[in-house]
Amino acid sequence: MLYHAYELNHAAVGPLRQLVDLNKRLYESPYNPLSYTLAGRNISAACDLFEAMTRRYEKPAWRLNETSINGCAIPIREREVWRKPFCRLLHFQRDHNTRKAALGKDKADPRVVIIAPLSGHYATLLRGTVEAFLPEHEVYITDWADARQVPVSKGKFDLNTYIDYVMEILRVIGPDAHVVGICQPGPPVLAAIARLAEDKADYLPATMTFMGSPIDTRLSPTVPNRLAQERSYDWFKENVIYSVPWPNKGWMRRVYPGFLQLGGFITMNQDRHVTAHKEYFEHLVQGDCDSVKRHEEFYNEYLAVLDLTEEFYLQTILDVFQEHKLPEGTFEHQGRLIKPEAIKNVALMTVEGEKDDISGIGQTQAAHTLCSGIPDNMHIDYVQPGVGHYGVFSGTRFRTEIQPRMREFMRQYFNAKKERDYQNENPHLTE
Repeated sequence: MLYHAYELNHAAVGPLRQLVDLNKRLYESPYNPLSYTLAGRNISAACDLFEAMTRRYEKPAWRLNETSINGCAIPIREREVWRKPFCRLLHFQRDHNTRKAALGKDKADPRVVIIAPLSGHYATLLRGTVEAFLPEHEVYITDWADARQVPVSKGKFDLNTYIDYVMEILRVIGPDAHVVGICQPGPPVLAAIARLAEDKADYLPATMTFMGSPIDTRLSPTVPNRLAQERSYDWFKENVIYSVPWPNKGWMRRVYPGFLQLGGFITMNQDRHVTAHKEYFEHLVQGDCDSVKRHEEFYNEYLAVLDLTEEFYLQTILDVFQEHKLPEGTFEHQGRLIKPEAIKNVALMTVEGEKDDISGIGQTQAAHTLCSGIPDNMHIDYVQPGVGHYGVFSGTRFRTEIQPRMREFMRQYFNAKKERDYQNENPHLTE
């Protein structure tokens, strides 16, 4: 019923939003003398704030149209190279001829596969992450579907399916790629690579990097970790799972609604969000367009959320946050025990933020202990001072301090000749 109430509330506010929009146009009109007064600017700003707080935020566009190489603008084409009901794999393809001219030669670059988190936000939250890699890498990213838009006829999607998807993506991308798991994907991506290593697959990646991931949430537990421990599995099933209402495509699918996840995120930093919106109002009144634009760009992304399937969410709660199956050595995929120690030739890097309040210090580092089969000289652990969870994969310190370290780590295990030969033999990945 909560999901239906949410939809009804959104519909009920519709007429009021139209009235507020009319009022806003009135007080922004250059023909209205009041629009030049402080009172008029306050009314107009209040209308903007109301619109921003009652709008339903749709999935943002990627808006990655070009990158820069040696000062030259290189056009970018967004291509879908693989698709399943709950995910598609995107390739941000750089224009070959323009890139060749900018470099002065035809040069192969490492393939980076970013596994975006499936934890409430769209993959576009990683726009800055993708942008940082584009000049020197072939970048691929998982673009997860909103469960409320996937018909029930498409079947279920759980943590096992997630691992199947990652394994198939690695097969499609081919050997010696560089996999980056950001936040939530840590455990399933590690499990997928462990399965491939145990099966001696010939398309293992060259490196794997985990950033702010809940590999072992028993270490430095945060507020979300403690909440998952304090509440029982049955409590989550009974209190946060709802049926998607009609007329969504996923009508009757059981999901963990994105708006509930968003409510949890906001509650964790409520004072910060209240202050941000207060300052947004003041900047609107003052006509500070740059500050207004920065606020809107952030919240257009932050407030756009998707639903997670019941089975995926509950299995993640149980296996990752309550029973800690991966670090305990009891995690299974399709009935087979996951053995991280089977990974021998995939270099491992972990990245954590000093002030991360979602994945505490040590939770990602635990991957090094689990992957005992990897030689010591193929392990790198880095903790970024002064950043929280989102600063691990976005923002100034990511671009200037974290991404350059990841770049050097990947280049250390990059064979340009093998990459060029592979790309020539698999034109479907680059054409």
